[in-house]
Amino acid sequence: MTPAAPAHQCQVFGSPWEGVYGTHIESSRHYGRHWHAVYGLGLLDQGAQSSASGRGTVDAYAGDLITTNPGEVHDGQPLGGPSRRWRMVYLEPPVLHAMAGDLASASPQGLALARPVIQNDTALRDALHQLLQRLAHWSTAPQAAASVVPLACEEALIHTCALLLGRHANAARLHAPAADASAEVRQVRDRLADTLLAPPTLTQLAAMTGLGKYQLLRRFTQAYGLPPHAWLLQQRAEHARHRVLRGASLADAAADCGFADQSHMTRIFARQFGFTPGAWQKATAGKARRPLPQ
Repeated sequence: MTPAAPAHQCQVFGSPWEGVYGTHIESSRHYGRHWHAVYGLGLLDQGAQSSASGRGTVDAYAGDLITTNPGEVHDGQPLGGPSRRWRMVYLEPPVLHAMAGDLASASPQGLALARPVIQNDTALRDALHQLLQRLAHWSTAPQAAASVVPLACEEALIHTCALLLGRHANAARLHAPAADASAEVRQVRDRLADTLLAPPTLTQLAAMTGLGKYQLLRRFTQAYGLPPHAWLLQQRAEHARHRVLRGASLADAAADCGFADQSHMTRIFARQFGFTPGAWQKATAGKARRPLPQ
């Protein structure tokens, strides 16, 4: 008999801005190693979770805040129970960088959230809770109320980010994968990013860099936390997320981003983000969005 799939429920909701979205997840799923192109700030509402990341293995418990940096490879599984429930807000780098000002421009490696788990910061926890509530309200508010609700959302976003940046951010990212990448490995990453539809083979990549295939595979995985093919699939998923956000059909997004078909995109998308492309399309369609808050 085939084992039952882990219980997993996820709600994704948009925001008044293209570069901000949220999720509400209750899951017993064990997430494999993956990364996001955005910053993440979340609140663990119930249960506990153990995660491995570029900043070491950490445990988080109900009431703790959790963070991720762009490109930071991490995983996650329940701790001490069958499942856990958490809420997240995700911010595209330009959103947080614009609010950080000089802090974001002080280092060529960008801005970093310093700790994967934040404890005992009641003010930030309360601010994030309010932001998540207001974003959820915006996502379900009648269109007639949309002109009022974004103001409340923006106030909550600015307040949350000010607390986060003032207390838990660094000018230089600690343990950034790219910081350990050689020129040859960065060349491979850039080549893969430029050839989503027809990526080169490992043999071709090795010949391009002058490295042996095993040497290249090992160095790439050490630098970016994933082997080249897994990194490529997640890059495709990020591109598909942006294509759907900008109005592409699911079939077109799958074809444009190099997936074999729509079901292939759905599997990779759900594995990386926790929600399906259809849920993302529904959450982000039909409402006008404002420029990114500065």
